Amino acid sequence: MIDKNLKKYIENNIFPIYKENESGHGVDHINYVIRRSLSFAKELKLDFNISYAIACYHDICHHIDRQKHEMLSAEFFYNDDNMKNFFSGKERIIIKEAIEDHRASNNNIPRSVYGKVISTADRETDVNLFLKRCYSYTINYNKTLSIDDIIQECYNHTKDKYGFFGYAKSYIKDIEYDIFLQEINILLKNKDLFKKRFIKVNKL
Repeated sequence: MIDKNLKKYIENNIFPIYKENESGHGVDHINYVIRRSLSFAKELKLDFNISYAIACYHDICHHIDRQKHEMLSAEFFYNDDNMKNFFSGKERIIIKEAIEDHRASNNNIPRSVYGKVISTADRETDVNLFLKRCYSYTINYNKTLSIDDIIQECYNHTKDKYGFFGYAKSYIKDIEYDIFLQEINILLKNKDLFKKRFIKVNKL
């Protein structure tokens, strides 16, 4: 059960900031990560409030610098003095480190089970949603690209992240993610199929 005052504070003061992010890293994504984080927390008997806070803050600074957003988001959380009303000093460090460790391209294994949970919860499990997020992200930062270039950019990103040698990792048993990987790799093996699915999903 989430502390009602923690939930109220975050929904009123943190969620509105996500409007600054492109849609692929907005509140819908955060709610998706919250759902998955709490599911893993229940399974592993972890603290729900800690898991919730990590999920809520993990992408908060994506609009400021997407390349360093995990570090900036962790700092943003740690500097939020209101969190001292809900967490001990030790707990705040756990949350900060988990946010720092969540990024898929991070080469290091997360330092705590909470870091492993947020990193796993942040992985995609819906191919159509992933293709929509990839399109949103790409056009937000590359406004002059043609449709064909956008599709190629997203194909390359998908292969780098979720292909056979992809950098995205999962640290908790996750059947949803395993099914997603199987489906996405079918598309990666056939670029024409990937293109057709991408165009259909994004209504291009």
